[in-house]
Amino acid sequence: MPESSEMYLETILLLERNNPTVRQVDIARALGFKRPTVHVAVKKLAEQKLVHIDGDSKISLTPQGRQIAEAVYTRHKTFTRFLMHLGVDKQTAEIDACRIEHYVSEQTFQRIKAYCEKFLNGDCQ
Repeated sequence: MPESSEMYLETILLLERNNPTVRQVDIARALGFKRPTVHVAVKKLAEQKLVHIDGDSKISLTPQGRQIAEAVYTRHKTFTRFLMHLGVDKQTAEIDACRIEHYVSEQTFQRIKAYCEKFLNGDCQ
């Protein structure tokens, strides 16, 4: 899945946690994008059945979209905490985790996660 799609799904997931209603303007604000850009991306996600747009333009994740978003967010949290454990400041760790989460292999992610569980008492989750 393209990094941008994962980024949109993760953003929708996080917005849903704080707001009962998510709209394109909320996504645009969160990502710092213009609404037309968000409109195109959300339309693509809807065509892929990863999000649902209701009659009032409210956006929600489908079960498949939520599964992907949760997996990306878990990776993000794990990498952020792992980097912070290594001594990286929180702001840099967040930025780097956002980059890493989209490109690292599942094998590497699972090994870092296992390391955290074994040596850091699960502190990377």
